[in-house]
This record gives sequence, C-alpha cells and structure tokens, in this order.
Amino acid sequence: MNRTLLVLLGFLSMFALFILDMVLGSVSIPIEDVWAALKGGDTKKSWQYIVLNFRLPKALTAILCGAGISVAGLQMQTLFKNPLAGPSVLGISHGASLGVAVFVLASALFYQPMTGVHEMLGNWGLIIFAILGSMLVLMSVLLASLRLSDSISVLLVGLMFGFITGSIVSILQYFSDPELIQNFLVWTFGSMAGVAWTEMKVMAPVVTAGLILSLMFQKQMNALLLGEHYAAGVGVNVSRIRMALIVTTSILAGTLTAFTGPVAFIGIAVPHLTRLLLKTSDHKILIPGSMLTGAIILLSCDIISQLPGQQATLPINSITALFGAPVIIGIIMKNRRMKGAFA
Repeated sequence: MNRTLLVLLGFLSMFALFILDMVLGSVSIPIEDVWAALKGGDTKKSWQYIVLNFRLPKALTAILCGAGISVAGLQMQTLFKNPLAGPSVLGISHGASLGVAVFVLASALFYQPMTGVHEMLGNWGLIIFAILGSMLVLMSVLLASLRLSDSISVLLVGLMFGFITGSIVSILQYFSDPELIQNFLVWTFGSMAGVAWTEMKVMAPVVTAGLILSLMFQKQMNALLLGEHYAAGVGVNVSRIRMALIVTTSILAGTLTAFTGPVAFIGIAVPHLTRLLLKTSDHKILIPGSMLTGAIILLSCDIISQLPGQQATLPINSITALFGAPVIIGIIMKNRRMKGAFA
C-alpha cells in the first residue's frame, strides 16, 4: 500500500478511535451528543460533564501515552541496537515506579519532610521523581552495556535493575499505610482514566517537549544504526547524542509512568509494527510513524479495557499484554541473532 495513503488511513483511524473512546463506556453516549458536548452545544448536562471532564482527558492521555512510550522504545532499540529494548524490559519503567514510590510512599518513613515536599511540588514533584528514577536505571544499564558484548546480557542487566527497584518499592510498601499501598497497587496496573485536567496541564507540555526533542535527533539516530564508528565519522558526537537520548527517554517514560502507571509492551512492540507497516528504518519516518501507531494502539486498548456497556474497567496492562506479547514472541522467533545468542 502507498505509504502516504497508509499514513492518511492512520490519522483517520486515530480520529475515529478518539471519538469512539468518548462514545463508549459504562454509559454509552450518542456520537451526536459527544459532538455537541465538545462544541458547547445543547445536550444533557450529565453527558456533557462526563465527556468534558472524564472521557476527553482520558482519550488525550491515551494518545500522548501511546506516542510517548512508543518513541521511548524506538530510541532505546536504536541506542542499544537491541530489538527487545524498551522502557519495561530495560527497567526504565521500574525506575520511574521507584521514583513515584519514593515520592508517594516515603511519607510513612519521613512524614514531616515529605509532606512539605508534596505540598510544595505537587504534580511537578511526581514528574521530577519519576524522571530521576528512570534516568538512574537507564544510566546504570548504559554503563553496564559498555562492558557487555551481547544484547541478551544487556536485557538481563535491565531486568535485574528492575528487580532491585522492585525490592526497594516493596520495602517502602511494607512501612506505608494500607490506604497508600492500595492506591499505589492500583496505579501499577496502568490506567488512562486517572488524568484530570489538573494533571493534563502538567503532563501534556512535558510529553510534547519530549516528542519534539525526539524529532530533532532523526539524523543522528539514523547514523547510530550504522554503528558508533560510522556515526563519529560523519560528525555525530556519539557521547552527546547518547546522553540526549537517555534524557529524552527518561522524560517521556518517567512523565507518562508517573500519571498513567507503567504501561507494558507498547514501547517494544509498536516500533517493530511501524517498521513492518512503513517498510523503512529511516527515523525521519519511523519516529512520527511510531507516534501515530502508538496512539492508535493505546486508544484501541483503552476502549477494550473500558468494557463498553459494563460497570467495570480492566487494567490497561492486561490488554496491552495481549497485543504486545505475541509481537515480541514473533520478534524472538524471526531474529536469527537472538536465536544465536540464546544457543
């Protein structure tokens, strides 16, 4: 299929899913009333409130999260030259979870100091701690990767860092209040519904800035695909672009994890699906393509998780796993390098 036509169909699909995400739910709202609510027209006050204050920010969060996590995964796959690299596998999401846990749960250990920090920083504190946590893990994995020769070892190191951060989170949970623990556990399941306009005002600018930064590194990432020696030979400052990708990935993964919880599999699977659909490895096409594909996939997962017409909501990770896990299995089975490394 023509690439331009494919992209056009992608935008139409995203728009259709965006509207559908506001139509469907525990209360089904006719599409004409959704339009009326968005335009400020005449419709039921209750429906208008639901659309504007719950479903609209939820749908926008799904778009931002799908785009941001997908680009973060693409950057990690390019940086580590590893088809299975991603925020969840390399421990980046775990690092962000550790940052959130320190910010939210540490009040049980340091009540007065942390209470003051909560009041002073608010949602910005959540983002700052999540970014610092993800950056800490990512820097550690990168340093370890410089001493390792194969991609499987890098993945194992990332998983081990994930276990370490998980242990620290468990210790914080042990000393925390039951109510805080329950809220934190619900957060770890992942959800697009927890972002209201107050959080959106903080999250959206930060994620948008991270996506814009990613678009600025297209040429450098293309050079990295051919090896660091080639990239240095064509004038790319390898250490600088490596640090830039780490910072950008930490901003995207940390910020989104802070507000939506750790969303699994999207960061690994979407870049591969985008390469397959667009038939290219050019980051000038892959980065915006991954944004669009990730937004479509996560909007679809959010619609399914809402169980339209029911009074229940599934964790978003239970749906993303059904999509992402088969893609990852296919990557492992088809990649000869991975077969050789496992042998």
